[in-house]
Amino acid sequence: MSDIAYRRPVPVTTETPLARHLLIGTVLALISVLLFAPLIAVLAEALRQGWTAAVQSLASPDARSAVRLTLIVAAIAVPLNAVFGIAAAWAITKFDFRAKAFLITLIDLPFSVSPVVAGLCLVLLFGANSTLGGWLIAHDMPIVFAFPGIVLATMFVTFPFVARELIPVMIEQGRAEEEAALTLGASGWRTFFTVTLPNIRWALLYGVLLCNARAMGEFGAVAVVSGKIRGETTTMPIMIEMLYNEYLSVAAFTLAGVLAMLALLTLLLKSLLEWRHADLLAATRRH
Repeated sequence: MSDIAYRRPVPVTTETPLARHLLIGTVLALISVLLFAPLIAVLAEALRQGWTAAVQSLASPDARSAVRLTLIVAAIAVPLNAVFGIAAAWAITKFDFRAKAFLITLIDLPFSVSPVVAGLCLVLLFGANSTLGGWLIAHDMPIVFAFPGIVLATMFVTFPFVARELIPVMIEQGRAEEEAALTLGASGWRTFFTVTLPNIRWALLYGVLLCNARAMGEFGAVAVVSGKIRGETTTMPIMIEMLYNEYLSVAAFTLAGVLAMLALLTLLLKSLLEWRHADLLAATRRH
């Protein structure tokens, strides 16, 4: 047996154990300060006057309307963006066409454009001073300062998430399985539901969770197009700002705590999906 088999592995890093522990401790301390300290402060401020005051603030008509509107908008925007993300990822990864790079650029557009600018563009397009907006208002179909505008703004800022999660996965999987299914006589829809969708289900769920988290927490674009009409077009982030500006700190921080809990629930589901997806990948490599 050669001497190579007894050679010690070369360490990846040359730092001493003390330096590694200090670095890890510093990172954990910064994470605690930046993430957990604000969350604890929000919960402490929400419960400053006791559980009764916090529950009463959530039971107010404005708070219930904000929670309901946020959930309804997310329930509409997320499935639509999931369908768009699947279609866009399918087109980009399964077909070759000249406008592919342009389509990828359009998908990344909300990442580079400020949400406030996106909301302003919707106002300029569908506002009362525009031709299209004036016609819609004349026919009792307002977009801006109404529910449809909130949905459109939320869809714009969240539509890249599903597509961006699916495209790398579908590129890595290639086209061999779909082409084999089509060769054996399967239709396009059957190929999608029996071959493509099972292979992308975890990435799809991961993208849907990210899309849902952004949809519930979006502020900039929605604040521009909603008009902040209390009880009608105020989502949870907007209602939090309005309550805080009115010095109703307990109500504002209680609603912020609810939104934070929803975000933590999304993070928990995301972590579970990552763990599940990692197990599936490891099982695939073993076989």
